[in-house]
Amino acid sequence: QMQLVESGGGLVQAGGSLRLSCASSGRTISRYRMAWFRQTPGKEREFVAAVSWSGGSTYYADSVKGRFTISRDNAKNTVYLQMNSLKPDDTAVYYCAADTRIYRQLDTDTSTQSTYSYWGQGTQVTVSS
Repeated sequence: QMQLVESGGGLVQAGGSLRLSCASSGRTISRYRMAWFRQTPGKEREFVAAVSWSGGSTYYADSVKGRFTISRDNAKNTVYLQMNSLKPDDTAVYYCAADTRIYRQLDTDTSTQSTYSYWGQGTQVTVSS
């Protein structure tokens, strides 16, 4: 059984930066497409960013494009989300997710929640104005 554990969340002022990490235990993620989603109370969970199994392709929501960078280190079984120029609207619980169908490239289903079969518990990011 695979477990995804997010870390790196916290409180930051607008304009600041945070780096989230998602570490996998129990199974290697090196062959899996990985993604970050976020959710605020009363709203649907929304897609943030995704990376192909190799790390060669990335895809971002328009709201974070140019500010966030997703990356992975398959040797460390970890995916990262570097968040720069943070805004109060970025405040949310951030979730890591894995698509366990192996060797998937980014595709039309990349931003869909049902694509991903494993989820972490989330890490809170709060951006103050």
